[in-house]
Amino acid sequence: MENTHPSHLGKSEVTSYNRDIVVNNNHQLNEKYNNDRQFQKYRPDDYLAIVDKRALERECLAQALLNHHIGLKVFTFGSLEEWQASKKELSNLRAVLINTGNRSLDDAELTAEISELVATFETAAVVVVADNDDLTFVLKALELGVRGYIPTTVGIEICMQAIELAIAGGKFVPASSVLALRKLVGGRSDEFRHIATSFTARQSAVAEGLRRGKANKIIAYELNLCESTVKVHIRNIMKKLGATNRTEVAYKISDMIPHESRF
Repeated sequence: MENTHPSHLGKSEVTSYNRDIVVNNNHQLNEKYNNDRQFQKYRPDDYLAIVDKRALERECLAQALLNHHIGLKVFTFGSLEEWQASKKELSNLRAVLINTGNRSLDDAELTAEISELVATFETAAVVVVADNDDLTFVLKALELGVRGYIPTTVGIEICMQAIELAIAGGKFVPASSVLALRKLVGGRSDEFRHIATSFTARQSAVAEGLRRGKANKIIAYELNLCESTVKVHIRNIMKKLGATNRTEVAYKISDMIPHESRF
């Protein structure tokens, strides 16, 4: 059934319509969309999914995004299973926000959930919203394949820009985390440059691929190597740099490899 009575949302006076769609297994999907679309870069059937077990949190975030004219339809779900039960009723998914709240990425269950989301929403940008902006968690989330990490300390405008960046193919990380990473490695630039001189030609080429964010199979193809060989080079590079993941390697390499040696 469709409720065609418009409701005015605060001072912005945005006209919005709410519609409940009954789907399989008696799930209900709440769809909200703006009648006033400022942004024409999205198609009319493009939508954003918000996955959060907490109904109030996900509904408030959805309403805030609509009030600020995100330009996408917004659907909210309590779980991945709810989305799967409803997806036949939907159109073109562009991005997914998973709100982890104050849960830690040290939690194996949460890590598995995010990995499953990234694998399931293969063509859509998955973005984490979290209360914690700890650098370790941000890097771990990026390693899992998410396209952004939005701390709840930022405003709605930054949140929208992060979503747009993720949809465009970029990756968003909070400024606080970037500063923390710079502080972590900033005092060791000379040391990293010295380490670079110990790289073999192949390691330097693989390192440059990592710096550019290329996948292992792409690096292997471009260098005419087996993917397993690329993985060996990456492990050796990480060991030399004292890095724990690809993101940390890429950041250190950006400041480490002399510009003239970059391919």
